[in-house]
Amino acid sequence: MEDSYNKRWYDRHKETRDALELLKNLHKTIQSKLSDDIINVASAIKTVHRENDTAPLSIGLERVLGLYQSNKGRRWYDKNPDLSVAIKTISTLPQSDYENIMEGICMSLK
Repeated sequence: MEDSYNKRWYDRHKETRDALELLKNLHKTIQSKLSDDIINVASAIKTVHRENDTAPLSIGLERVLGLYQSNKGRRWYDKNPDLSVAIKTISTLPQSDYENIMEGICMSLK
């Protein structure tokens, strides 16, 4: 069993790892088009949470640190500005919503 404390926040969920790998192998144009869809889904989820007042108070320290690290542009998806914004946007969602989006990406790209 791997030590989950040594993994990056996006490596802890199999579908997230798979979705990022699938996205990585797509042409940059397709990555950008999918980014728009991801942002639209995230925006709709955020609207529902605002209406229902169910948003969490915190997204967690690891995810905040991940957002901070993304500003350094070291990750492969940070090289595509559209995809970088999409990943940042969904990484601020509650974990279950984020994971659902990643599962949806996996299903649609496989």
